[in-house]
Amino acid sequence: MDKKERRQQAYQRLVEKHSHSSNFAQGLFRAFWVGGVICVIGQCFADLARILFEFTDSQAAGFAGICLIFTTAVLTGLGVFDKLAQYAGGGTIVPITGFANSVISPALEFKKEGFVLGTGAKLYVIAGPVLTYGISTAAVLGLFYFLYGVIFP
Repeated sequence: MDKKERRQQAYQRLVEKHSHSSNFAQGLFRAFWVGGVICVIGQCFADLARILFEFTDSQAAGFAGICLIFTTAVLTGLGVFDKLAQYAGGGTIVPITGFANSVISPALEFKKEGFVLGTGAKLYVIAGPVLTYGISTAAVLGLFYFLYGVIFP
């Protein structure tokens, strides 16, 4: 047995020692109910916006998104959202809350380096490429639509 194979086997033993088996059904159930509760909270925000502020459906949806982002950012800052994500796994990656968490988490890790060079510089480490791709794609499709009047025939 050569040195490389011994290292691979030692690594495999280390992985097995520190890995824990997960209960697939339990993880699925947790993700389902936590993700469902997040969606219900978002729907409550939208309904409140329609009732209290007489928003249209699209305005209420935007309001709900803003409220979910703000709530997730606050909970991430307090360390609560990470515990919820550890419990629920993929259930917390409802797109808007997962995105808010991915923006705030890296910034919090580097807050010791200062507001500008730490928090500000790391704010979009994970979300930056997503935003860049989304904005670039929107610009190209918008230009195509402007020039030809249709996106796809």
